[in-house]
Amino acid sequence: MNQAAVGFRVHSGWAALVAVSLDRGAPLILSRQRVQLVKTFSYKFRQPYHTAEKMRFEEAGKFVSAVRSDAESIAYRSLCAVQLELKKRAYRLDRCGLLLASGKTLPELKMILRSHALIHTADGVLFREVLRSASTRCGLRITCAKERELLEHCAQAFSLSPEDLLRRVTELGRPFGAPWSQDEKFATLAAWLALNGSHIHSISKS
Repeated sequence: MNQAAVGFRVHSGWAALVAVSLDRGAPLILSRQRVQLVKTFSYKFRQPYHTAEKMRFEEAGKFVSAVRSDAESIAYRSLCAVQLELKKRAYRLDRCGLLLASGKTLPELKMILRSHALIHTADGVLFREVLRSASTRCGLRITCAKERELLEHCAQAFSLSPEDLLRRVTELGRPFGAPWSQDEKFATLAAWLALNGSHIHSISKS
């Protein structure tokens, strides 16, 4: 089987997913999806920490935990479906590229809910952690890279300038049509980096 990787660029409540393989060393797009990570795509669930900010503390913790639990189940089912579909096409999906924001460790819930800046950060972190967990459950080797450093890392790994990289991933998306925005382009680069084996920060199944 040919090896494949999936890349994620995460937003609150959803993520851009692009599956990539290599054909004679060049990236080949296998799948492009927008994965919804909440049962109901509304502000209440897409921004769980913002919602929790308006609740009593005991209720806030339960609400965030419930959103996380639902999102973990949805993410796992979605990733399993992609893995199965690619297997039918003779591709082994065994790697994942996940883009991070700051990468900073968050404090406890009570401290988060006292800071609007931390609330914004926590919403994004929750859904990234959900996809990390789903990828681990699916047996994928995970490569994490800070988004602001992605082009630099890819330029070094592939010996291409950032401008050439963006031009290349833009061309790769033309056959798929819209949407092929920065979300899909960056998810593609994350998957390509994971396939390349240039692990910025990697986590095996163990």
